[in-house]
Amino acid sequence: MIGLFLGDTDFSEVVLKKIKKLKKKYFIIDFSKNNKFKKDKNSYRISIGKFGEIIKLIKEKKSKNVLFAGKIAKPKLSSVRLDFKGIYYMPGVIRAAKIGDAAIIKSIIKILANEGIKVISSIFFNSELSLKKGNFSRVKPTKEDISSINKGKTYFDKINNLDHIQAIVVKNGKIVAKEGREGTKKMLSRLKKNSKGILIKLPKRKQDLRMDLPTIGLQTLKDIKKYGLKGVVLKSKRNIFLDKKEAISFANKNKIFINII
Repeated sequence: MIGLFLGDTDFSEVVLKKIKKLKKKYFIIDFSKNNKFKKDKNSYRISIGKFGEIIKLIKEKKSKNVLFAGKIAKPKLSSVRLDFKGIYYMPGVIRAAKIGDAAIIKSIIKILANEGIKVISSIFFNSELSLKKGNFSRVKPTKEDISSINKGKTYFDKINNLDHIQAIVVKNGKIVAKEGREGTKKMLSRLKKNSKGILIKLPKRKQDLRMDLPTIGLQTLKDIKKYGLKGVVLKSKRNIFLDKKEAISFANKNKIFINII
């Protein structure tokens, strides 16, 4: 029995689909903003502050492993209902919420570990979603592009592992845009059209790779075209690539490179 902490974004639905295909027994703790899994008979809606109830459910289901998939909506702390364990653990979650979404999940993972519950990688059952090292498009980065990519890689190696930044845009060896808490799409919308930059989405040096991996899909490639970027760079086996076939086809048609380092 696998416990699924599912949030928003298409990734959570892809994970659930694969679990069903593999005929794995599962249950869902729905942390999405609008209770998107409510029609699933194995889904439970539990407040993020009711850790006692969450842990009790996991143990009742005799689940040895749980995983996180999708964006977990940041709770409105003023309206969160707490149980006994929630009162004990919630101060840590509140501190994490001030840092960012990734920090919230990391704090929950720590709480589960304290209760003897193991959290596995979000792509444990979906390894096909993570690309290995190589170039996956007809167009390849130039020498100048590679120099810019190395600049971006150095930047990610230095930033804090709880920082919300998961994406930057580099151009001519300079960082011209950084992702804010609003996400990659909003960052790209601030660029000038035909920007000729490169989108780089890499995990931080000490990032917890069980969750919150840098993710792209067909829509990302469409945004890259819209704002005139040259390509996208991800880290080998540390990425989530949705709509892979369609995205690579789109990249080839529009002379965009997809490079995995």
